[in-house]
Amino acid sequence: MSKDTQATLVRFANQIAKNFVAIGHDKAVLATADHIESFWDPRMKKAIFTGDRSGLDDIAAEAIEHLLEKGHPGTQTRATDFSKHGGLHNSDAG
Repeated sequence: MSKDTQATLVRFANQIAKNFVAIGHDKAVLATADHIESFWDPRMKKAIFTGDRSGLDDIAAEAIEHLLEKGHPGTQTRATDFSKHGGLHNSDAG
């Protein structure tokens, strides 16, 4: 994994976390974990789990730790409910 790719994944995770700040820290952690688990390509998840995560903001870092230790937190937002509509499991990978 290149440094640029890892930096991009860290930036993505931080952006997702920032979108959930308004719902409170604990809920934001779970919503961020839900989003990453539901929408990220398996290669992206593997890279963020195994790569340098030192640039992650608190919420994003806790979300990644939650996924590593406890797995998927269950659906936290309507967006992740929608992603599974019709048995599909969509990714936001390009």
